[in-house]
Amino acid sequence: MLMNMKELLSVANEHYFAVPAFNIGTGQILKAVIECCEEKRAPVIFAIHPLELNFQGDSFLASCREAANAASVPVCIHMDHSSRLDQIFHAIRTGFTSVMIDASHMNLEENIAISKEVVAIAHPLGISVEGELGTIGTTAYDFEGGTDEILYTNPDEAVRYVEETGVDCLAIAIGTAHGIYPKDFKPELKLDLLSEIKSKIDIPIVLHGGSANPDSEIAESVKRGVNKINISSDIKDAFYQRLRKTLAEDLHIREPFELYLDAIEAMKEVIFHKIELFNDADKAHYYHL
Repeated sequence: MLMNMKELLSVANEHYFAVPAFNIGTGQILKAVIECCEEKRAPVIFAIHPLELNFQGDSFLASCREAANAASVPVCIHMDHSSRLDQIFHAIRTGFTSVMIDASHMNLEENIAISKEVVAIAHPLGISVEGELGTIGTTAYDFEGGTDEILYTNPDEAVRYVEETGVDCLAIAIGTAHGIYPKDFKPELKLDLLSEIKSKIDIPIVLHGGSANPDSEIAESVKRGVNKINISSDIKDAFYQRLRKTLAEDLHIREPFELYLDAIEAMKEVIFHKIELFNDADKAHYYHL
């Protein structure tokens, strides 16, 4: 069932679970995600970055919408990390039910101004809006626009931002980075900062860039009120590492329906793990489907 982010996350906020936002970069990822979520009765977000949409083409949205409408679990189709208004307009025209305005690189006044503008455009159309305050770190091969230095979200600024913009959910910076972390990088979430922000704002909280954080930290963040967690690198890494092995083992394989099978199964293992870790399994019954 297709819905917007506000409808999807209000239930997660009430019942303290997090909905995974899997970046849907190809049809193979779409297939794996929807099959896993149907099996686990897990609400899900199809997140698509502007660069992923450029690569797939607008017609890919038709496949995503068809999968969402046919699903027996709640689904949101979300434009991830839009940083420009033209990207927001394009997402609205092509059928997204939720958009993110990522103006975290701007100062607070500019971030509030552009976020208010996006809310004014999207809300009358029934499209939800995610904002971001603070900056997420970056690692090698990150295409999502992280920064070299993490700027942690200020709780008082979060209150002001939410009140003045009217966004439906807020991505905060508490110590994560986009991409797969280097071996010498030891991530640590500021969980006390998360709890302080959660106590001051009443909209769902989003965590970006948590692919390589310890499971214990991620599980604790869900208990403390994170309601949406973005997953991109983990599932893609599992998929393409297995695909490389398949290609190396059989130089003559060429049919897609043979080539991708093991890679899809490798990716599914990660998807299932994230669903359980986020306490998202068997939560579809909370929604009126």
